[in-house]
Amino acid sequence: MDAPLKSLLEECATLGLLRFIVTNDTAVLEARGEFKGLFFVPHLPHYANLHSEHFEFHLNMADIALVRFEELPAKRGNFTTYAVRFLKEEDSKPALSLFLQWGQPGEYAPGQLEAFRALRERYGDSWRPQPTPRPEAATH
Repeated sequence: MDAPLKSLLEECATLGLLRFIVTNDTAVLEARGEFKGLFFVPHLPHYANLHSEHFEFHLNMADIALVRFEELPAKRGNFTTYAVRFLKEEDSKPALSLFLQWGQPGEYAPGQLEAFRALRERYGDSWRPQPTPRPEAATH
């Protein structure tokens, strides 16, 4: 599918409760929330933004080159996990992972798995969004 990353991000609201995971070489940050209320500001249109009661989220869409939809065995327990992974390049670690969040391990909310599978069907297992341009630097 030939579409901008913004399109997929707006559709992530259908996934319900998610675990947002951001990892770097030094730390891991995890937060639970829904992908609702996404917004874009005119002076930084390459950033997707989300504010909730418990966290703020900002994604530089210009850095994301690949999105993967993954079904994987849980690291602990006997159930399947479902993740949308956002990568800067093909072989890089995910810059962001959105995992479907369960109530009890492996017990997803009604409609969550269907929403995940519908997005994967629409975008494919691995998807390259249209490049998101960075705004031109102001010249003074």
